[in-house]
Amino acid sequence: MTEITVGELLARCLQAEGIEMMFGIIDGAHIPFSSRAGEYGIRHINCRHEEGAVHLAEGYTRTNGKPSVVIGSPGPGGANMLAGLSSAYAGGHPIIAIACTRRRLTTDPERGGAWQTTDLVAMAKPITKYSALVRQPERLPEMMRSAFRAALTGRPGPVFIAIPDELLGTKIEAESVPVYPSSQYRMTEMGAGDADWIEQAAELLANSKKPYLHAGKGVLWADASAEFLELGNYLAAGMGSSMGARGVVPEDHPHYFFLFDMQATSLARNEADVVLVVGSRLGEYDGWGTHPAWGMPGKQKTIQIDSDANSIGLNRPVDVGIVADAKSALKAILSKVKEKTQARSEMPDLARYRELTQQTVANGFQFLMAQPTRGLNPGQMVFNARSFFPRNAVTVLDGGNTTLWGVAFNQIYEPRSFLYSVKMGFLGTGIPFAIGAKLAAPERPVYCITGDGAAGFNIMEMETALRENANIVVLVAVDDGWGMERSAHNFGGIAPEHQQGVDISTAMRYDILAQGLGCYGEKVDLVEDLPAALQRAVDSGKPAVLHVTVDPAINADPPGYKQFRYVRTL
Repeated sequence: MTEITVGELLARCLQAEGIEMMFGIIDGAHIPFSSRAGEYGIRHINCRHEEGAVHLAEGYTRTNGKPSVVIGSPGPGGANMLAGLSSAYAGGHPIIAIACTRRRLTTDPERGGAWQTTDLVAMAKPITKYSALVRQPERLPEMMRSAFRAALTGRPGPVFIAIPDELLGTKIEAESVPVYPSSQYRMTEMGAGDADWIEQAAELLANSKKPYLHAGKGVLWADASAEFLELGNYLAAGMGSSMGARGVVPEDHPHYFFLFDMQATSLARNEADVVLVVGSRLGEYDGWGTHPAWGMPGKQKTIQIDSDANSIGLNRPVDVGIVADAKSALKAILSKVKEKTQARSEMPDLARYRELTQQTVANGFQFLMAQPTRGLNPGQMVFNARSFFPRNAVTVLDGGNTTLWGVAFNQIYEPRSFLYSVKMGFLGTGIPFAIGAKLAAPERPVYCITGDGAAGFNIMEMETALRENANIVVLVAVDDGWGMERSAHNFGGIAPEHQQGVDISTAMRYDILAQGLGCYGEKVDLVEDLPAALQRAVDSGKPAVLHVTVDPAINADPPGYKQFRYVRTL
């Protein structure tokens, strides 16, 4: 019989799931695991904070579609992970979080006065799909299977596993604890769903006069963007996406309706006779799937495809609900549609909708052309960044008003090219999201547009980027304050002298901070200097931070701010 440590057994479990990278801060208790992980093809990314590590893992998994692992130490290290797990839970990201606890003799149950005792398992339960403590070494493979099954079945999400630190060094007979590949213990392919459902959906779409297709992040998780686009093109349908699914349809596609183009998008959705919703629960930013953002259910047929049965009809009643893999279901529907109708070349009433879009563009142009009295118009900063980077670049947004500028003037053209904390608006995710994306897709340019407030949360992870050769470019829009909070005060009629807690030191230099971390840093005060600064940042061969001074007054009145407030009242 072959003896291995439980730490090596954990490495074998992760290898069986195809894990190639893990994020987090190593503890002495991890040594039986971390010292062997490399032998099983698992690269450790040493981060500067456990919350940041979870955000790196989120950026990684959202960019390549693979689950990712985060490791934390007992007590405070594991507790630091919890904030990141709340982000992953809200966004539906399959993060496998593993933390040690101190020895069971003092922690299970807690002995008064024991060091670093925290009930991490109970704390993690509300923000994970599975949370458990491994008490017996023989049960580790079984519990890891439970964790991966929960993380990857239905709507994805994070899980949490706690392991007492003395357990990792415990010896166990390898033959007594077999490790199975995913195909032998969980559903890895849901298929296209019930054939009758597929037939009904195809019949509705083939006979529709004005179909509309709406993509959620589930389309990205299923790698179904090509199938979604092909069906939309065949039907000459209007197409849109949730904020998190931007890029499923190229945003310069003639039939694409952008969420913030509210008049045209709402009208197209209202006038559609058949709506196909794929991989979306139709949440708050989607107008809950209700009128006036959408048509009345009694006058409009709705088809919904989702891998999670609990999401079917959640916020909008459906006529056909298909629990299935989005890729397989869309392929099957398209095949049936082709049997029933010819391909269409023109979308009805498109010209009328685009008249409204032109009004939105004209309104946005006014924001873009506002003349700054200090620094740059933030819209010009975003526009220049988008113009500089290629179509396949990954865009990461972070912050309040900075994100609104980024949404308005940064088009997305390819799947898995847009990262933002849509469900939470979680500040500080931008830089680690970008690093994780770059580690997942090192061949793709990755740039992050963030506010100065948001940048301050996890900027130390730039040192992680340097150490791991993750050469991202970060543009920090510096208005020396919490811009969205300024907007809220202004919107509420609060005079500047009565606005408290909205200012950040004017002495802060994010470029110099980046230089101190070994990265490239440069300050930009004029819009005409930005393209060359971006080129120098890329040419530096290092992770880079551009401190971009933006006009505080213009930044406090971003496009989409009133719509942002309106959506939150529905």
